[in-house]
Amino acid sequence: MTVLCCAVFVSAETVRIKDITQVEGVRGNQLVGYGLVVGLSGTGDSRSSLFTNQSLSNMLSKLGITVDSQQVRSKNVAAVIVTAELPPFVSEGERIDVTVSSLGDAKSLQGGVLLLTPLKGVDGKVYAVAQGPLSVGGFAAGGGGNQVQQNHPTVGKIPNGAIVERSVSTSFVNSLKGTFSLLLQNPDFVTATRIARVINQELGGRRARVIDANRVEVSIPESFSDRVPQLLAMIGELPVEPDVPARVVVNERTGTVVIGGNVRILPVALAHGNLTVSIQTQYEVSQPPPFSGGETQVVPQQEVQAAQEEGRLFRVESGNTIDDLINSLNALGVTPRDLVAILQALKKAGALQGELIVE
Repeated sequence: MTVLCCAVFVSAETVRIKDITQVEGVRGNQLVGYGLVVGLSGTGDSRSSLFTNQSLSNMLSKLGITVDSQQVRSKNVAAVIVTAELPPFVSEGERIDVTVSSLGDAKSLQGGVLLLTPLKGVDGKVYAVAQGPLSVGGFAAGGGGNQVQQNHPTVGKIPNGAIVERSVSTSFVNSLKGTFSLLLQNPDFVTATRIARVINQELGGRRARVIDANRVEVSIPESFSDRVPQLLAMIGELPVEPDVPARVVVNERTGTVVIGGNVRILPVALAHGNLTVSIQTQYEVSQPPPFSGGETQVVPQQEVQAAQEEGRLFRVESGNTIDDLINSLNALGVTPRDLVAILQALKKAGALQGELIVE
């Protein structure tokens, strides 16, 4: 039986500015590389993975060993794609985590070691190099047509497995205007206006102004001209009350309904009933009389039943919240699937004052 989960968010709570915004220009960079994982126990790529054989041959050639890629028979090697994110403000020599994903038909990367792999950015430059033993949170084993697998054995991680070789300069201050910008994670004009008001109350004057629903520009006071990080730290701790949009999110697959606290419903009369059709098949054995020469047959007997629940009509008064409606429907025993249909009907009737999102 599907369980109805209803969550209501109320906008009376305050959060820190740094929890709902990010500083423009302070961001990470994606890195990617191609490498080889060795040391597998026969779970590596097969001969059909031609790029693995070619890569292994090329690697051995750099080590002074010439091997024809067509003659490679090893199953202890797997070609992988290595990905990582270069955080902002990272320096050369620091370590970052990497994720290793199988590129060929390897069955498992458990117990493997990643060989030295350069990680490049979108500009083609090498920003880090990765190497080390993999940590795989799963396994796969089997034989004779039987197989047991837990989690995903063809993806692993190497904590602190890459060394940063090149840093990326991070600039978040507009030196010409002497400003920096805060970007909202959920763009909203009301929330942006409240953020600017709180900052102005703290700094005095009109240091912060709303550019659009996603951006708040802050002028740097002279007293913080050489202490911008301290200014950002102080602003990030300021409390603000974010605005919650009037929105209802419904997931039909799981029966989950998430409702914003600002959703309202207009006066409406609502009736809902269910029609259930049940078909049952019972198999009976037809036995022929003795010495008749007939054959025993299995005869299906079908029984069809239809039952319609009595529709319930009730009125939703003006000013009631969607939470009141949910409580009333739950009291009447409405199932999550019925609730989805009711919410969609309320939206079409214009009684649901908010955005309805069905996933």
